[in-house]
Amino acid sequence: MDKLHAMRVFVRVVEVNSFTKAADTLGLPRASVTTTIQNLEAALGVRLLQRTTRKLSLTLDGAAYLEGATRILSDLEEIETSFTSARKTPRGRLRVDMPGSVGRLIIIPTIHEFHARYPDIEIMIGMSDRPIDLIQEGVDCVLRVGDLVDSSLIARRVGAFRPVTVASPAYLARHGTPRTIEELEGHTAVNYFTRTGKMHEMSFERDGVTREVKLNGPVSVNDADAYVTCALEGLGIGQIARFMALPHLRSGALVEILKDWRPALMPISALYPHNRHLSPKVRAFVDWVAELFEGCPLMQGEEIDGYECPEREKPAPAPAAAEPEDACLCVM
Repeated sequence: MDKLHAMRVFVRVVEVNSFTKAADTLGLPRASVTTTIQNLEAALGVRLLQRTTRKLSLTLDGAAYLEGATRILSDLEEIETSFTSARKTPRGRLRVDMPGSVGRLIIIPTIHEFHARYPDIEIMIGMSDRPIDLIQEGVDCVLRVGDLVDSSLIARRVGAFRPVTVASPAYLARHGTPRTIEELEGHTAVNYFTRTGKMHEMSFERDGVTREVKLNGPVSVNDADAYVTCALEGLGIGQIARFMALPHLRSGALVEILKDWRPALMPISALYPHNRHLSPKVRAFVDWVAELFEGCPLMQGEEIDGYECPEREKPAPAPAAAEPEDACLCVM
């Protein structure tokens, strides 16, 4: 029996609390996962898991074995990474998730650059704003906008953007154009609520002073594209990421207001589980995203009239394939 493989299978079963989900995320048949756990228990001479038709639970021996197995696998990954990361190209399947607006407008148009740099990484990109259980769903890394609430994940800030306060010409024709924060009283807003259900208030900054403003509105959404559409349809004032609003500002479909009071910066962070922090493929993706955002002033919140993120260079032809090497072991 391959004990390291058995350890990895056991740890994943506990993480996702399911034989079936463990099999799916490991790319193994369910029967193989069941057999592996049974053989492991037989070899150790103890019961590690209590299994019923509805749930799994660790025995005392299982809890002790989990602690030791997790430590061993983490140490092994760290050791192998320290020897191999410098000479091996990151490889393997990488699952990431990000807001649809960031993925569609920033990541997807430049993903060929990532592939050219890391041709041995197969990347799976999900786009959503919904809460994701990275362990349960087998996701390696997520990009999220705004303040972070999940302290169980490692977070790295990779960029930021400054929204712009806008409204449609039709809305302003009906309600007038506010010139000061005080003149917002009586106006309506397209409101945005977070994945936790919290309503996001408008935020304005000037000369070190921050003002929070709560406006009523006929519609609230939790999707960035829907948020832009509502503003375009004249449902109220909105604070939209500049990289999303720019085409509509240039066409005149949206008008920037209250230019003296700029919305607060919105941080963009990469989040990943503790057992992914040394994974070369995750590190490669996070470093690449940070580099990408740094090269785009709009994503950094700079106010540059008429500026767009630079046209990305086309990737150079991929070099000839090198002799295959063994992949670096990492806890999945």
